[in-house]
Amino acid sequence: MIKTQIQLPDGLYREAKRVAEEREMSLAEVFRRGVEYIARVYPPLTATEGRAWRLPKAVHTHLRQGVALEALRDFASCDEEPHLAAAPKGGRQAGKA
Repeated sequence: MIKTQIQLPDGLYREAKRVAEEREMSLAEVFRRGVEYIARVYPPLTATEGRAWRLPKAVHTHLRQGVALEALRDFASCDEEPHLAAAPKGGRQAGKA
């Protein structure tokens, strides 16, 4: 077994201590079980998942040639989070043609 140290926020430490006392187990056992659980929930990444994320290839984009990247960014930000978008250039409102 490997011995290690961790740092926890005070509230999380108190919760772990409470669980240990209620379940009559050591604090170390609470942490071991927590790590075992998280290791099951997050299995190892596959070879493709472990690589840096890349934009997938577009299949049917239906975009016009010559559309500026900045225009696409503006459109995406207006579409996804209109409350965060700056006023669109040209006086048009987001989402309206």
